[in-house]
Amino acid sequence: MLIKKTKGICPICKKVLDADLTDEDNAVWISRICPEHGPFRSLYWSDSAMYHRFDAFNAIGSGVLNSIQKEESRGCPYDCGLCSEHRSGTLLANVDVTNRCNLNCDFCFANARACGFIYEPSMEQIEEMFLLLRSQKPVPPPAIQLSGGEPTMRKDLPEIVRKAKEYGFNQVQIATNGIRLAQDEKLVAELKSAGVSTVYLHFDGVTKETNNLLEISKKVIENCRREKVGIVLVPTIIGGKNNHEAGAIIRFAADNIDVIRGVNFQPVAFTGAASNDDIMKERITIPDLLNGIEQQTEGVLKAEDFYPIPCVEPIIDLVESYTGRPQIQFTANPHCGAATYLFVTDHGLVPVNRMVNVDEFFESIDTIAQGLKQKGAINKYRTLLEGVNHLRTTMKKDNQDRIDFWGLITNALIHQNFDALRKFHWNALFIGTMHFMDNYNYDINRVNRCCIHYATPDGRIIPFCSYNSGPIWREQVWKEHALGPNDEAH
Repeated sequence: MLIKKTKGICPICKKVLDADLTDEDNAVWISRICPEHGPFRSLYWSDSAMYHRFDAFNAIGSGVLNSIQKEESRGCPYDCGLCSEHRSGTLLANVDVTNRCNLNCDFCFANARACGFIYEPSMEQIEEMFLLLRSQKPVPPPAIQLSGGEPTMRKDLPEIVRKAKEYGFNQVQIATNGIRLAQDEKLVAELKSAGVSTVYLHFDGVTKETNNLLEISKKVIENCRREKVGIVLVPTIIGGKNNHEAGAIIRFAADNIDVIRGVNFQPVAFTGAASNDDIMKERITIPDLLNGIEQQTEGVLKAEDFYPIPCVEPIIDLVESYTGRPQIQFTANPHCGAATYLFVTDHGLVPVNRMVNVDEFFESIDTIAQGLKQKGAINKYRTLLEGVNHLRTTMKKDNQDRIDFWGLITNALIHQNFDALRKFHWNALFIGTMHFMDNYNYDINRVNRCCIHYATPDGRIIPFCSYNSGPIWREQVWKEHALGPNDEAH
């Protein structure tokens, strides 16, 4: 059964092709025909019922007002800027600060060690990228991730973090394998002092068979605990290799809830050469991961507990309606990722869904937002107060831990007190997943809804899956701005 028409690419020549998303055998597939290389049919989502449940949360944004893409010639994804076709602003910005790395992982987006040259933008270039991102309208990105390569290879990384804070990024993350953070305790302290918010730590499993950096990761956790730096574990999930440990990774995070703020699973993307056998054996889609988590946690965390990224749009709409100010939008394609919150309590691990009827919660939020739009500024306080009080009915009666969600929202929206929301995040474990695309499941509709972007030294902002797959802008950017023979790495 045909679900929708879209556009994909030929995995060999990368030509943009008309594509069909079809519902077959309880799974969703993307099919296209290349005039030169023939037909291709690739798995898109392994659970069609979950696909349709997520699709109900679809929310299309308005993009950015100051699009900087140059003259259109080849169309998406080959005219990046952001272009006028892009429908989401930047939610999380990435800046590659180096392509040097002290590892050589098989499944690396960057494939850094194989480049044969050094890409390492100067501080001046980095500041220009920061300025470019923060000038985005109507809302500049609140968070930035310094990536690579391995960003800790740069001696001036603390200074880069400090500059990011000066340019107004509230959240500064570092994506790292953790080797230098384990070896150098002072570096963690320096990064904390400079303003690092989160260490985005590569973490593929809880055994030596799945994670040969396990002891290093534990040392990073110890060092970050000492300096009170939050960590998000980032496992690359590969079928037949470590997908059986997803539940154990969550339990490991819960056991270290004082320092680990979340787990962000990334099902493998085949960004390099891959055989059909590799793809068949190792492909993991979001439903595979979520159903695996349910089995491995013995139903404590269920697949139905997860919601797609745009589910929070009613909350964003409410804040905009109440404050009269534009807010950052979460308008990614609903099939890009999923997330939930898991509380570590005296009664064990408790998903947020066991405390609150999440669907009714979002419906109530949407009702409040629409009421604010209709009644105007005069009665907005009363409308909001009545609506927030109504949210109490979404609290489940058997909630033993009595997390006061309606009180949190009252303080945040009516009294503009965000301390309670910070406390909420500190006492909860974020469990999420982002499945970045590769040449086999590439969907242009997802590309132009992407909200995770890279800034480049030539003044462009490029969606994640165009930067690392499809046209692979990363290689072009790195080569164009590679250090010359007389330049030195920082």
